[in-house]
Amino acid sequence: MKVFGIAGHSGMGKTTLLERLVPALRARGLVVSLIKHSHKAIEIDRPGKDSYRLREAGCQEVLLLGDGRWALMHELRGADEPALDYLLSRLQHCDIVLVEGFKRGDFPKLEVWRAEAGKPPLWPDWPGIVAMACEGQAPAMPPRVLPLADTMAITELVLASAAPVLNAGSET
Repeated sequence: MKVFGIAGHSGMGKTTLLERLVPALRARGLVVSLIKHSHKAIEIDRPGKDSYRLREAGCQEVLLLGDGRWALMHELRGADEPALDYLLSRLQHCDIVLVEGFKRGDFPKLEVWRAEAGKPPLWPDWPGIVAMACEGQAPAMPPRVLPLADTMAITELVLASAAPVLNAGSET
């Protein structure tokens, strides 16, 4: 299992890039998983549903199985967010894990930057950025600049730069 990150401020187009990158990696026969970090409170369940009611009643974890998918919800209940290594250890084996967010993590990542978003680049102040994908001129001179629309070049970068996950599947 290898890991590679997609980083950038909100509104830069990270998810849109991932929507193109995932099929490109799968077309090469790879099993792809994703960890997305959000600074917002997330809710994947709905008030009134049994699983929601039981989480609200105090369950630490609720595993919901339905036709076609399952989801494990874990309540932090005031505890610190787990480290990326811990979350990686929770995933079933795959070839590559793409990580959206965790921009402070020291693992290889591509910064997505768009001038119209009006925000400064993360590079060089954030660790692990091996390249920047942007439209037009890059605002700084990162190690490598790729056109944001060039999915194949970005796919090649991901495959060449992804780092092995140590202790995948073990308790951390």
